[in-house]
Amino acid sequence: MAKGKGFGLPGKGMMDQIQRLQKQLEEAQASLAEEVVEGSAGGGAVKILMTGANECKGVEIAPDMLVEGDVEMLQDLVMLAINQAIRESQDLATRRLGPLTGGLGIPGLGG
Repeated sequence: MAKGKGFGLPGKGMMDQIQRLQKQLEEAQASLAEEVVEGSAGGGAVKILMTGANECKGVEIAPDMLVEGDVEMLQDLVMLAINQAIRESQDLATRRLGPLTGGLGIPGLGG
């Protein structure tokens, strides 16, 4: 085997590139924590606001949903809205982080 080739440590250029990518990922993740998506159900009767980092920021329930008194329907609508908000949040993360991760599919990095 030739010396200096093969299994050595990455060169300075590669390390610089890795550090730049790491910084870009951190910035994109911080940005995701600030961006808000919405999931809704029941024609907008229930809305869930969630960040791109999957943190719930708000729940809105139309007042007439409370008057009707159908607890099971309200629970179902809340669940549907939460699931939609999660999907929207994950889609946002995939759009923002996917180009940085190169579609590696790294959990939590939107790939």
